[in-house]
Amino acid sequence: MHVHVAHPDGEAKFWLSPTIALADHTGLAERQIREALAIVQVHTTEIENAWKQHFGS
Repeated sequence: MHVHVAHPDGEAKFWLSPTIALADHTGLAERQIREALAIVQVHTTEIENAWKQHFGS
């Protein structure tokens, strides 16, 4: 399970399990990656629920 984060400067992909981790990124500064990670961490449950609803359990 993963999530893509888009930004005008670039994008990032974060794995959600077994732990939240950066998978890949392009064009983003370290600060932007940290900010994106913080947002993903806050919204992990919502993201996982949306993933399951879209793709199935």
